Amino acid sequence: MEYTAEDELLIEEKWQELVEACRKAKVCRREDDWQFVRRAFFLAKEAHKGVRRRSGEPYIIHPIEVALIAVREIGLGKKSVVAALLHDVVEDTEYTVEDIARIFTPKIASMVDGLTKMAGVFKTDSSEQAEYFRKVLLTLSDDVRVIIIKIADRLHNMRTLGAMPHDKQIKITSETIYLFVPLAYRLGLHAIKSELEDLCMKYRFPKEYDEIRRKIDDTEPQRQQYIDRFMAPIKEVLDKNKFQYEMTARVKSVYSIWNKMRRKEIPFEEVYDLFAIRIVFKALPFPSEKTQCWQIYSCVTDIYTPKPDRLRDWISIPKSNGYEALHSTVMGPDGIWVEVQVRTERMDDIAERGFAAHWKYKHASISQEEDGLDKWLKRVRDALNSPTESAHEFLDNFKLALYKTDVVVFTPKGEPQTLPYGASVLDFAYEIHTKIGDHAIGAKINHRIVPVTERVNSGDQIEVITAENAHPKAEWLDAVVTSKARQAIQDYLKSERQDNIEYGMTLLESRLAEYNVKLSGRVLRKLMPAYDCRNKDELYSKIGAGIVKLDNLDKLLKENSSKKILKFWKLFIPGKERAEEADVDLDLDDDTSTLDDTSVADASADDAHEFVMAECCEPIPGDNVVGYRDPHSGRIIVHKSTCDTLIRLAAQYGENIVKEEIKWSQHKAISYLATVEIRGIDRSGMILDLARLITSDFSINMRAISVQSHDGIFEGTISLYVQDIESLNSLLDNLRKVQGIESVKRLLNT
Repeated sequence: MEYTAEDELLIEEKWQELVEACRKAKVCRREDDWQFVRRAFFLAKEAHKGVRRRSGEPYIIHPIEVALIAVREIGLGKKSVVAALLHDVVEDTEYTVEDIARIFTPKIASMVDGLTKMAGVFKTDSSEQAEYFRKVLLTLSDDVRVIIIKIADRLHNMRTLGAMPHDKQIKITSETIYLFVPLAYRLGLHAIKSELEDLCMKYRFPKEYDEIRRKIDDTEPQRQQYIDRFMAPIKEVLDKNKFQYEMTARVKSVYSIWNKMRRKEIPFEEVYDLFAIRIVFKALPFPSEKTQCWQIYSCVTDIYTPKPDRLRDWISIPKSNGYEALHSTVMGPDGIWVEVQVRTERMDDIAERGFAAHWKYKHASISQEEDGLDKWLKRVRDALNSPTESAHEFLDNFKLALYKTDVVVFTPKGEPQTLPYGASVLDFAYEIHTKIGDHAIGAKINHRIVPVTERVNSGDQIEVITAENAHPKAEWLDAVVTSKARQAIQDYLKSERQDNIEYGMTLLESRLAEYNVKLSGRVLRKLMPAYDCRNKDELYSKIGAGIVKLDNLDKLLKENSSKKILKFWKLFIPGKERAEEADVDLDLDDDTSTLDDTSVADASADDAHEFVMAECCEPIPGDNVVGYRDPHSGRIIVHKSTCDTLIRLAAQYGENIVKEEIKWSQHKAISYLATVEIRGIDRSGMILDLARLITSDFSINMRAISVQSHDGIFEGTISLYVQDIESLNSLLDNLRKVQGIESVKRLLNT
């Protein structure tokens, strides 16, 4: 389809906008540079000629927008602009990477290749997204700019997501939250990270997004009055001390407000820290930037009393993504806590524009020492270069490198090591060296002996104790949070397990031969349930490790195993504890048994579906849900829309997201398990009152109750069988009215 005159005018206007952005950012300093960029634009325009996006606009608008984001919002240079303009050319047209290398340069070709989807070369046992992510992420080992352009590409796609169908929106937003948001954070692209989060929420939870957006707008006048009152005395003292500064108020993003409302189960009106005050000042040559930041902090705290436990000094030890600032929470007028952020102009540039600004200032500095971002990139590259069996395992391990909060610990010699929040001694040991981690048996934290699974805190000094005969254990995987540690442990366990599998298979064949029986699928189907193994490799591994002794092998071979197989498979029926009614139909003639659960949802489709409630998030009728089709059984697993597992599945296996909207059916009376957390002031008869309200007044069955009391305060959990979200919410409202109850909330597994 040829472009119209209006299309050509739109393209020319957008191109001129890019030219102006490049001129303002001084991306092209010579005429040769301009020719380089123009050549990329005209090639991309010709390559995408007549092609339109789903929104209807000419396709060439998209690469121009990506280039604009790269220049204007991130601050990348000429090569990145060219790569952004060409990023879809090889994927969508007849041009090849070799053509790009010949017309431009090998470097540009390499960047475009990194940005190109490898359609048709994915492994058959891995999803397209996971393989694509692996290829994109591997470019970190060569050129970080490729990842940054990919983030810019994702940002523009998210800005135009409204033109996509619902199932595609779920897939794309899940990919974004799962991978691109933490990547943007790690590369210091704070503004882009926040916008991506908001856009994900806008399309996944439009009602909640619009409501919070409206409330932010409605409360703006009162908020601005308060901000003016708060700022006035600070401006006076900063002016008096002749600081050159700009002070602004930054309202929290819709997504962060929504997250806090969910996490604390509070309404919008109870989110008091809706904004933060930011002071960005022009640093003088002397004294140091750090000293000047503390001087401004002193000016602020002379006026408003600080909250001691809310001081964040990211100037002395910057975050791993290069972020530097001084944050303090102070008591403002009317008894309201207000966060104040202090930055220099350089710090602010890095905070807002991330990696590109970080390297601009680093290269302008005399010091070329390795900093936090350098170290993080090195760790990521190590993780990326580690061998893995599948793209999904690779992606999960890589995501561990995208942790958000850091702790700083020290070696016995006082050398600092940055680790993610929640890291253990094992993470520290593997960070020092793989051999130290593999042979760790304990540690001394601040001269106190602790196990290798002990969590570490900022300021800890750690000495790892090793032994030659010590080796990684499977339970170590539950104690580590870094990708380097997890990968090393998995590598060892895989090697050990493979040895056990081979030995176990040989041993089983030998024992079967004693009874003139050959190893076959029929025999394995008898033995696996008898030894509580889900697959043959697990059986072989347990035999090889000596866990399964095969002492009763002759008896098992003679038994009719149908009854045992039925009992075994029932153990693995998803949702068996949440639904009191479940009809199970088991076909024992097939290699793979089929489990039919009671349908509890309706996909609004003509064909019949089998629905199973996801164990990870335990949805109940009334929750917003999304369907995921299990590629093995064909059943639809129903997840809550906010479920972390759903986000991971949609990011890695987006093609399995059910296109139809999942709706709850009203014709079945099924009870679902929900867990409620309670807290309050202890008194005589409290448990009796709670039990009476639940069982008598609401006729709800309790599955379990666990309550602890200490110092006059009690807290605990109650597991209940409820029919839907309305009945649960009604119960929660009434529980809150019980004398002494301080808080009641549903525990969420997301």
